[in-house]
Amino acid sequence: MPIMSRMLVCLLLVWRVAASGTEVVRVPLPESPGDHRTDYALQLLQLALSKTGASYRIEFSGFPMNQQREIRELEAGGTIDVASVPASPEREARLLPIRIPINRGVLGWRLGLIRKGDAALFAGVNTLEDLKSVRLAQEQDWPDTQIFRANGINVIAAPSYEGLFKMLVVKRFDYFPRSIMEIWDEQANNADKLQVEPHIALHYFYDAYFMVNRKNTRLANDIREGLEKAITDGSFEKLFWQYYGDRLRKAHLETRTVIELKNPLLTPETPVNRPELWYDFRRKPENPQ
Repeated sequence: MPIMSRMLVCLLLVWRVAASGTEVVRVPLPESPGDHRTDYALQLLQLALSKTGASYRIEFSGFPMNQQREIRELEAGGTIDVASVPASPEREARLLPIRIPINRGVLGWRLGLIRKGDAALFAGVNTLEDLKSVRLAQEQDWPDTQIFRANGINVIAAPSYEGLFKMLVVKRFDYFPRSIMEIWDEQANNADKLQVEPHIALHYFYDAYFMVNRKNTRLANDIREGLEKAITDGSFEKLFWQYYGDRLRKAHLETRTVIELKNPLLTPETPVNRPELWYDFRRKPENPQ
């Protein structure tokens, strides 16, 4: 188990014991075994709730969920209370979003998973027009699928997250855009067959928010208050760099060709006027450590 994952388990266990009798906040189990995509978001949620002055305890739901199941459960007031949900107009209308980008926009910085030995296929890809000739894929329900298609890119839409890795290996497509948050763990889990493409970085303005049921305004306000306090006292940024610092440095964005994509899914409420909430290596200084 990765160090950060072990830390998360320990922190949650300690908090559970210390907060006996407090209000439970239910979060979804990861979509599949070994899926660590939500580890950081859970640590940030715990950080935010710890700064509210209220008493909360985080517990996992009884079964794994994909994004669409999470949204349905939140909307129905079902088995979960909050989830880290990639933003879109439809999701922000159905749920109550706390509009502070959880990952400081790193969800919109994309590298590609490719088959081992295929790097030469992408050496001449330098522009959006070049990218349109590349066979790439995403899960059918991800907002990224809509973003790529809105930029004129053909996207193979797959029904499941796990299935995408198998499809890439058997050459159903050639390039699997993944965020810097996720790609290194995913490559390590498929190290015998897949590698990270070394030349290109895709960028679009995009991230996930914590979202709750529209009636759960108290929890939403507490999460918002805790996040703002963490931003002010620096603990949000500290956690961000603790978790993502090595991943961002490993990406070597400064040496890559960055292809900018438009995101038609941004709502007017997106906090684009707060640059401190969004990571961009081109804005100096970025890494305080």
